[in-house]
Amino acid sequence: MKKTLTIISISASLFLGIVGGASAQKTKVRYADEQMELMNYQHAIEQYQEAYAKKPSYGVAKKIAEAYDRVRDYDKSYEWWSNVVGYEEKAEQGDFANLLSAAQLTDKREEALSLIQARGVSADSLDVENLISVSARKKVKLTNVAELNSDASDFIIEEDANGNKFFVSDRGGTYSSEMPGIRIDGRNKFFSDEKQDYTDREYFSIYKKNEEGEIAEVMSNVPGTFNFSDPSYAKEAGILFYSVTRDIKKVRKNRNIVVQPEIYYSKVNDNGELEGFTPFPFNDSLGHAVMHPFVDEEAKRLYFASDMAGTLGGLDIFYSEYDEEMNFSPPVNLGSPVNTSGHDTHPFRKGDKFYFSSAGHPRVGGMDVYEANYSASGISNVQNMGMPINSIADDFGYRELENGEIYLSSNRDGGMGLDDIYLMEDVYKQFLARVIDCDGVIINDSYMATLRDKTQNGNVQTQRTPKGELAAELEPESDFSISISKPGYFTLTDDNISTKGFEGDTVKREYKLSPIPYQLPVFVDIVYYDLDKYVIREDAKEALDKVAEVMKKYSFLDLLVASHTDSRASDEYNITLSNNRAKAVTEYMAQYNISADRIRLEWFGEQNLVNDCGNGVPCSEVDHQLNRRSELVLEAFPDPTKQYDIPAELKDMDFCNPEDIFEMVQKEINDIPTIYFDFDKSMLRSVHKQDLERAAIMLQRMPNLMLFIEGHTDQRGSDEYNESLSERRADVVKEYLIKRGIEDSRMEHKWFGETKPVHDCTSGTCTEAMHQLNRRTELRVGKGAFTYTGRQKKVDTM
Repeated sequence: MKKTLTIISISASLFLGIVGGASAQKTKVRYADEQMELMNYQHAIEQYQEAYAKKPSYGVAKKIAEAYDRVRDYDKSYEWWSNVVGYEEKAEQGDFANLLSAAQLTDKREEALSLIQARGVSADSLDVENLISVSARKKVKLTNVAELNSDASDFIIEEDANGNKFFVSDRGGTYSSEMPGIRIDGRNKFFSDEKQDYTDREYFSIYKKNEEGEIAEVMSNVPGTFNFSDPSYAKEAGILFYSVTRDIKKVRKNRNIVVQPEIYYSKVNDNGELEGFTPFPFNDSLGHAVMHPFVDEEAKRLYFASDMAGTLGGLDIFYSEYDEEMNFSPPVNLGSPVNTSGHDTHPFRKGDKFYFSSAGHPRVGGMDVYEANYSASGISNVQNMGMPINSIADDFGYRELENGEIYLSSNRDGGMGLDDIYLMEDVYKQFLARVIDCDGVIINDSYMATLRDKTQNGNVQTQRTPKGELAAELEPESDFSISISKPGYFTLTDDNISTKGFEGDTVKREYKLSPIPYQLPVFVDIVYYDLDKYVIREDAKEALDKVAEVMKKYSFLDLLVASHTDSRASDEYNITLSNNRAKAVTEYMAQYNISADRIRLEWFGEQNLVNDCGNGVPCSEVDHQLNRRSELVLEAFPDPTKQYDIPAELKDMDFCNPEDIFEMVQKEINDIPTIYFDFDKSMLRSVHKQDLERAAIMLQRMPNLMLFIEGHTDQRGSDEYNESLSERRADVVKEYLIKRGIEDSRMEHKWFGETKPVHDCTSGTCTEAMHQLNRRTELRVGKGAFTYTGRQKKVDTM
């Protein structure tokens, strides 16, 4: 049997009663039933077992199992519930659930499941997953408070305004008795003034430890006090609430009366001594129990446990509101979800959290500690606090002092005595991450976060806070990595999370999820073909070579090849010819080991002419040449069905500005064209029409880009004339692109005359080539503040 009986045994020990004798005609079972009602459980078990030995039956076996549940002897409980379910024709669903609960408390769950399945009962119907889930471990450690504990029962810690710590103990010892705990002789009941009849131990008393570490017993002023326990201190009022059971002389003559625990309160002086006493107005020592007080000064409520009228089961948690004069309102039952059909006890509140102990909720052990959300409107979301806060034994009396120290009481294995006080410390680190979008707003909709402990080699459970942040508990002295993914966004990985040597409480991070810029064009060029040919010309190789080098460097880039013909020959022929031109590009890129899988081909024949040179329209060879082309478009992240990781070569890039990729590639190739003009002319040269075709395709493919056009002249001629000439040179470029379908709103053109020369020729020392570089229209592309200007090209002088 367990060494001690906590909570309910504590409660039971506070009930003093008188039992009448059983007549000789009553059966042992009837007699044992009476002993159970009087909470003389050990004597009842002995009588039940004698009756079962004489005549085994399902009903008696079940009574024995239930009795062992009451006294928290979990090994015997499991043994007898196994016996109960052996009565196949009589065993009920609840019997199997009780067997599984007892198995949970004795680490025999797998054995019990096998037995249950052998009886043909579905484990799902017994809420197995709930039993398992409450066993989840929390990131805390419990330390036995050796300076308070003894080889007896020690529990419930409280602190007054002067630093005195109060706790409960029965450390006085035990008293042997040859008689049952409560003597029955058929005429009278006898009380012991020295010990609890229920446990054969001294009555509980409150002890005080002062700041010097001295421990002394606190004396109750309530006359006839037997048990004296459950301290709760009201700091503002300087009052200590507590539970007592009293010696009521008249009940010694009436075997049908049980004395119930009551709540009193007293002033506490500077020495931690009690002055006077006042009963709680809803005590009823002969009617119901009132015990386990907790005074909530913020809400002006006294919480307590009671089995008064209106309970849902055994003991329920109630509250009574009070005013400055300690006038108490009628008690209010907290109801569900706090109270159950079992015993619900030891209330405590701190901030927006409410704590209590229960034997009625899904639990790890016999009595567990639970946490719930508290608000003025009610208490919700009751959660088992899990292991190691709870154990397979009894855990109760959660208390948090003003200095942040957290204590609880337990009779778990490894303690110093029967019940011990434990200090709970959060030795683990907290992880808190804000996952934001490009606007800095926390992402609340679905994303997947995988946090892994690389040192322990296991995943760490994460959850969302009410603010939408990502939270987790981290093992100390470990390294971690996190991966965050969301469809359509780059998968984000952080391998640099560590608690090694970390001195703070919380590891904080902020992660920005960036949308993947699928099929983002970052470079455009054009290669041209001879009439009726698809062979790559020498003048096309430079462009293809540059594209190949960039593709080799950046694995996230693929090539789109859109091939065309002029309008001469039939539609069918031109479709085939444009297809062959596209394939020729693929074959050329193979020499650089660029896989065909990275090249997407399109062919259009003569469908997309860049000018009016359609069938039968007389055009120059220069204009026809513009149509015999393959447009080369480098696309970043080309597969819209693929979830991309951030490429290693772009790990420092802000993908909220995808134009940065365009800028990077443009710097790599450096090929934004500059348009040059003949002396005193604003007419486009034929060669520059090809440059403007590239600019047109780039703007068509990249709708977020703007084009900035700047006209210039050399320094010959007057300032006024040159300003007008530079305007015409800017206009002619803009007009060409408008004809190619580029919106006027996407182009901004300015002119500077001779004010911004490439070479200052005012001294008259410039060559014709230097004058040529001044006669130009520069193109820049960009979005917002970003613009990119190409370098100057070597040009022929005129």
